[in-house]
Amino acid sequence: MSMLTPPGMGGKKYRITGDRYPRMRRPRHRRRIALAITAAVCALALAGWGTLQLIDVFGGRGGTAQAAQDKKKCPDKGGDGTKPAGALVAGTGKPLPKPADVTVNVFNATARGGLAKTTADELKKRGFKVGKVGNAPPAYDKKIKGTGVLLGAQTTSEGAQKVLGTQLAGAEPKTDTRKTGDVDLLIGDTFKALAEPAAAQKALTALTAQPKTDPRCRK
Repeated sequence: MSMLTPPGMGGKKYRITGDRYPRMRRPRHRRRIALAITAAVCALALAGWGTLQLIDVFGGRGGTAQAAQDKKKCPDKGGDGTKPAGALVAGTGKPLPKPADVTVNVFNATARGGLAKTTADELKKRGFKVGKVGNAPPAYDKKIKGTGVLLGAQTTSEGAQKVLGTQLAGAEPKTDTRKTGDVDLLIGDTFKALAEPAAAQKALTALTAQPKTDPRCRK
């Protein structure tokens, strides 16, 4: 409240009361125009985005983008986009070798005679390629306490050695400096026989089986 004394009123005081004052309001038709403009801009933006998507699809870019996504989800595909026949040798992109592609040298490191020949004959029956057969070299002769040792180049550790290892449970894998792809099977003191044919085949099948992949990768 305020006290005012208008001039010429003889010094009388008049009280002005009330708490309402005139308010300035934007005309309603301007608000409607603003909303209409905003809606129009949104509609144009959506239409432009849809047009770009159609251009990508019919221009082939959409297919390229999808192929790139599929490639990321399909690690089992080779560099040419084809699917390998089985499990891969780590770091090479090549499938594991078949027994016929693995050359095995069989050496007897025990005091029992005849183990190298009988083992080599059995491996040959199971499809492996047999190389040298005889007694173990001095570095291993009478020095292997377990069932055996699989010895080969570093390049065979994830391929040929694993395939051969399915035939002899408990064999210890080792590498040397040779440059060839053959693998030595050194028979140890606790060796009795190779794994049963059915068990060995089951282990080999599990090792070389194609892993499950996204259905989009099976093209």
